[in-house]
Amino acid sequence: MPTMEAPSLKSAQLAAVHRMLSLNDTNTTKASSPSSSFSYNDAPAGTSYNQWKILIYDIPCRSIISPLLSVSQLRSRGVTLHLLISSTTEREAIPDVPAVYFVEPTRSNLKTIAEDCAKRLYSKVHINFVTKLDRALMEEFGKLMVQNGCLDMIASLHDQYLDFICLEKNLFSLSNQKDSYAMINGSGVTDMVMENYLTDLAFGLLSVVGTTGCVPVIRCPRGGAPEMVARKLNKLIAEHPSTGANYNHSHHSKHMRPLLVILDRNMDLITPIQHSSTYQALIDDLLTHQANRVEFTTKAEGGVRSQVKKFDLDADLDTFYQRHKFNPFPEAIESNGVELNNVTSREKAIRSKTVGGNADDNVDATATANAVSHQEDGMAASDLASAVDSLPKLLEQKKQLEMHTSILQAVMNEVAARDVPQFYELESALASGQYKNDPLKAKNAVMALAIDVSKGNVEDKIRLVIVFCLATTAPGSDVTEVASAMANALESKGTTHTTSGGGKGAAHGHGLLSKDDRIKLDKGLKAIAYLKNLRSMQMIPNIVDAVDYGSRTAGNSDLLSGFMARATNQATGLLAKATEKVSSMLGKIVKHYSTRVVENLCEMKPGTEDDEYLYLDPKVKGDVDVKILRNMTRSPCREVITFVIGGGCYAEYQNLQMIADERRSVTYGSTELMSPCEFLSQLGKLS
Repeated sequence: MPTMEAPSLKSAQLAAVHRMLSLNDTNTTKASSPSSSFSYNDAPAGTSYNQWKILIYDIPCRSIISPLLSVSQLRSRGVTLHLLISSTTEREAIPDVPAVYFVEPTRSNLKTIAEDCAKRLYSKVHINFVTKLDRALMEEFGKLMVQNGCLDMIASLHDQYLDFICLEKNLFSLSNQKDSYAMINGSGVTDMVMENYLTDLAFGLLSVVGTTGCVPVIRCPRGGAPEMVARKLNKLIAEHPSTGANYNHSHHSKHMRPLLVILDRNMDLITPIQHSSTYQALIDDLLTHQANRVEFTTKAEGGVRSQVKKFDLDADLDTFYQRHKFNPFPEAIESNGVELNNVTSREKAIRSKTVGGNADDNVDATATANAVSHQEDGMAASDLASAVDSLPKLLEQKKQLEMHTSILQAVMNEVAARDVPQFYELESALASGQYKNDPLKAKNAVMALAIDVSKGNVEDKIRLVIVFCLATTAPGSDVTEVASAMANALESKGTTHTTSGGGKGAAHGHGLLSKDDRIKLDKGLKAIAYLKNLRSMQMIPNIVDAVDYGSRTAGNSDLLSGFMARATNQATGLLAKATEKVSSMLGKIVKHYSTRVVENLCEMKPGTEDDEYLYLDPKVKGDVDVKILRNMTRSPCREVITFVIGGGCYAEYQNLQMIADERRSVTYGSTELMSPCEFLSQLGKLS
């Protein structure tokens, strides 16, 4: 994992939002710097940092703000009220307070802003468009303001170029790009619609580039959507050399330019569809997970009613999640148990030193004084006071670990109910080429699991058949045979869709195929037919031939044996339950397609994509000949942004971090982040 201290894309976006909430005051430049330690809470009262204000945004811009700032953090920056511009409830006048609008530059939004100004709801308005306001719309807006006699209401107007969502410091997606794979690959899309869509993607990437504050070198495969977006973006950057305020506050050296790699989802359709084994990817696959919020229903047991639980996950602040999100699921389970035991022991040790073992979580100054006055076990007063002072932080850590215990339990319920490890193990074997020389054995293994109605749910089985289709050279007739056998088995036995963990899974029973499962099966069969057709026309690559067989996670066999040994000694709780179901989830990890491509480009390896991919430099007119560059000294790549058109996933994001280290940071982005089932749904629309 990278240990670089350079500011991340998220910190740069957060700095831009800070400036916006400070009414774009130029004096906030230093305070808004990603590397600044300035605290907005320390700003003098009445300054633009914490001046009272109202934030009004639309739904896409709310999705940008939500992962960056909590309600309390907004309040510390002077935002006393935040409202949707499209709210059906009429907004009340607050004439003594300025309003900050953060919206898309649409005709309906402009009309609403003009109406608010005409009513003089606020003292002044500071208008911030998430991306560029077209000249035609700007002229329309100007006429509206003049007609309403409220032009004096506008204090400032800015194009912010922040049209992307940062979920983690090195993870982003474009906003408002749902069903992107189906959109790009659909047959009923007109040339004009496609042209406008790809232009929107280029403007989204322009926002990313403007926020990083440095002009990148752009690499992409020739032809198709990646080249079209790359050329549009190259032109936009060349035409807008100072896009966004962040170019003026760049943390990059002149000579350290990032590499932007634009890829096509069709080059690797296996990664977003197959089952995975790591904590974060399993949360996204098995539970309801959107915009860093996880939701699931607890299982009803012992007279306790089931309940819906919701938790916010922030990998940049949550230390346990940060350490274990990319780890194999069994390892996360074990670490959670060990860390929770340690924290609980430390808590008990501190409480045992207080009078009567005070059980109140809110240890105040009086408790500290009492503890110090009763120096048990010879503990020095200063040591005891320090220990008690640390208790609130310890309790917060315990609360965080208990949250992960609940999430791990929910994931474990789904893993056990659906026999996820069996699907993961077989799909990994298929994708890594273990059946490359024995297609009949591959077919038989897939057939056996696909028709076993006691294993997995409808979508699990469809995903397995899709991996079989994409990862092997089995004839189309074999794929059809396996898919038909799977459908017949499901039809004859049926499944009941009752969730055990409350997420996306199902426990099994016998009976008629439910309506929900019927729809999923029909869409799944269409998805298989679509991919089989793509394969027959050679429109997708043979992934298996390019698999990096030599890349394995170090020490996996030792890790597995150690895990099993400890589970034997601690045969209680989650750990014991995990041993039977998830031991195979500690298998090898290979470099996926995008990881291999990015590594080859970063290291400028001859005979690879570095020779074939388009090389665009916004500072240079025309295409750059890579063969000429071979005779020149190129600076090493210290920062790379990988962007996938057609949607991305957590498994791909995680895999790319394999090539990140103290010398190189890797940021991953896509048109949208999809769970495997969401991607499957899009594939089902394309038959």
